[in-house]
Parts: sequence; C-alpha cells; structure tokens
Amino acid sequence: MLDSKDRQVSSNRTLKKLIHDSAVRSKVIQVLVVVVTFSIGYYLFSNISQNLRQMELPFGFGFITSTAGFDVSWSLIPYDPSMSYGRVYLVGIVNTLVLSAFIILFSTLLGFVVGIMRLSRNLLVAQFAKWYVEFFRNVPLLIQIVFWFIVVFSTLPAPRQSFGIFDALFLNNRGFYFPSPVFQPGFVWTAIVGALALICFIFLKRSSNRFRKSTGKNMRYYYQLLLALLAVVTVVFIGTGKPLDWTLPSLQGFNFEGGGFIPTAFAAAFVAMTIYRSASIGETVRAGIQSIDTGQLEAATAIGFPPFKTLRFIVIPQAARAILPPLINLWLTIVKESSLAVAIGFPELVSVFMQTSLNQTGRAIEIVLMVMGFYMCASLTISFLLNQYNKRIQMQEG
Repeated sequence: MLDSKDRQVSSNRTLKKLIHDSAVRSKVIQVLVVVVTFSIGYYLFSNISQNLRQMELPFGFGFITSTAGFDVSWSLIPYDPSMSYGRVYLVGIVNTLVLSAFIILFSTLLGFVVGIMRLSRNLLVAQFAKWYVEFFRNVPLLIQIVFWFIVVFSTLPAPRQSFGIFDALFLNNRGFYFPSPVFQPGFVWTAIVGALALICFIFLKRSSNRFRKSTGKNMRYYYQLLLALLAVVTVVFIGTGKPLDWTLPSLQGFNFEGGGFIPTAFAAAFVAMTIYRSASIGETVRAGIQSIDTGQLEAATAIGFPPFKTLRFIVIPQAARAILPPLINLWLTIVKESSLAVAIGFPELVSVFMQTSLNQTGRAIEIVLMVMGFYMCASLTISFLLNQYNKRIQMQEG
C-alpha cells in the first residue's frame, strides 16, 4: 500500500499530466466552456421568467395564431388584416428574402464589372471605377438609402404624370408598374415540362463540358438538342391552349390598377444597397484577379486568346477560388443589411413584425427571438450552401 507521501507524489504527477498534456487540457477546457455557457443561459432564462411573472406577462408563442388586424403596404403573397400574426411573419420573411436576392444578384454582377474596370488599361475607365468604389463604399449605407428615397424616387411625378413606356411600364412617386402574368389552370403542364427540360439542359451542359475538356471540341448536335428542348416546351404550351394571360396596369382615378407593382421604398433600398455592396464586391474581384499569375495571361495572349475568352476561361475560374470566401461574407451581410429598409417604410421583417406586431401584442421577447432565429437560419443556410460549392472549386492536392 502507498503511504501518504507516495500518494502525494502520485497526485502531483497526475496534476502535472493534466496541465501539460494538450489533449487532456483541451477536453477539460471544452467541458468548462459548455458548463459555463449552459449556466449563463440558465441564469438568463430564469431571470427573464421571474421578471415576466412579476410583471404578470405570459411567455409563449400562442399569439402567432391571433388575428393581426392591420394591413401591410406591399406583399408578394396574399395577405389581408383578417389573417394571423404568423402570416405577417411570413410576409416579412418573403419580402426580406426577395429584396436580399435581388441585391445579391445585381450587386454581384455590377461588382464584377467594376472589379474588371479597376484593372483596365484605359486610364479614364480605371479612374472612374476607382472613384466609384471610394465614394460609395465610404458613405454610410443608411444615408444612401434615405438619399435615394427622398431625393430621387419621392421627387418623381404623380401617377397622372407618370413616365410611361409602350403604355405598359409606368414609373411615378408611388412605384413602378409593369405587366403581370395570369396563369390559367392548364399552365401546370407547361411548368412540369419546362422543369424537365431545365434538368435535361443542365445534364446536357455538364456532358458538353466534359466532352470539350477531354477532346477539345464541342459536343455534336449540342445546339440542335437545345432547340429540341425549347420546341417541346413550346408545343406543350400551345397544345394546352396557351394558358398564360397578361394584365396591364391602367390609370384608374388617382392611381394605377392591375399589373404588377414595386413600391418606391423597395426601389430605393434595392438601388442604394446594390450600389453600396457592388463597390465592396468590385474590390474583392479586383484582388482575386490580381492574385492570378500574370504569366498565364501572357501565355493566353501569346496563343491568340481574345481578351473576353481569356477572362472567361482562364482568369475568372482561377480567381473564383480567391473571390468566393470573402464574397460569402458579403452576401450574408446583404441579408442582414436589408433590415435597414425599415428606415424608409419598406415592409420587411423588422418593419412588419418587430415594430407593428410587437407594438400590438407586447410580446417583445418572443418576437425578437423569432426575428433573430430567421436571420440566423438564413445566414447559416447561405453559408452552408456556398461553403459546399467553395470546397468543390478549390484546387485539390494529391
């Protein structure tokens, strides 16, 4: 049996092992972090629950099924005041996602153009792109949103004096009006065939790319097959009686009726955020292109590659590996920055749910948690999908 001195020595050795063994130390630290995190969470939850009980305020999400009783100025999905707060939450989510999607698409396209212009050998083009980036990137986004809404779109003429194109498109200080499609019941067959044709097109495109990489030639009958897919969709559309009509906007009294409508708040937020983010994306694209070895550009020029094909087939595919990681962060930021549209009254999630719904129900904690949950889920989803794509395009070793 070990005496007290031997037990003390053994205990000291065990303690030293815990301190100096990195694997053990790492596990101990992780356990402590988890315990502390859950302890803080439990304390906050208990504190909030106690305060709510003292103020006699219930905690729960039952209000979601209650009637909202207020109107929303613009919604892409059917909504009326007799619907529930859950419907209001869905309206805010859809409006936020649509605004974010348009900003992501057009700011990325414009950012690529700006980034390429920054590297132009034409001094005027390069300087224009440089000052575009420096100006819009350094002016706060909220100021730009308010500027476009108050100074530009709010000063457009009234509906009776709208700017019109072909008696189908109208722009005024209330928004932009355009023809809207009306789908008849038979259109579902055209949609199904169109979806199948799209799948076939994707498969055909991938097969064509593999064939070109292996042989250096284009796949035979590639364009004929594309025309055949288009012809099949057209035949189905005509065969089902052309189940698609259009409704045109027309001036009725002091406003337009019919057709589609985009409010000035959406337009101002879209333009301001697109320009603002395109400046940052342009710098990301410029840095990504400059990371490519100039020897490859010189080799492409030497073998007679035109500038556009050099950019498309040589520069951009390699630069994408450097561009995509920071671009993911910019896209996530765009989704969260869409909440700034609340400043000009656009009915996105923060406006219709964290303001109007919160003021009516008083359920501040529940509503804030729901809004935070949406932004977190949207960000994690975008990040996961783009990171998967990023792994596919990264250069593989071995």
